Amino acid sequence: MSDPDTTARNRYFLMAGSRLLGVAGALLGLFLIARGDATEPKAVGTALVISALLLIAIVPRALARRWRTPPQP
Repeated sequence: MSDPDTTARNRYFLMAGSRLLGVAGALLGLFLIARGDATEPKAVGTALVISALLLIAIVPRALARRWRTPPQP
């Protein structure tokens, strides 16, 4: 078994990494919106920004809820 501190650290890094991945996706979407000349790149960029913002908002919270320590009876 691994050390509880190591497990907690790895889980924290995973949650922070998911946030950073969402930020990178949102920046890519904004780049597509700004540089797109046609409608298709702008639509893809908009969808990417929306999905990245949802990733930032939902995934870390879901991971924290999944890994939460159960209450002691």
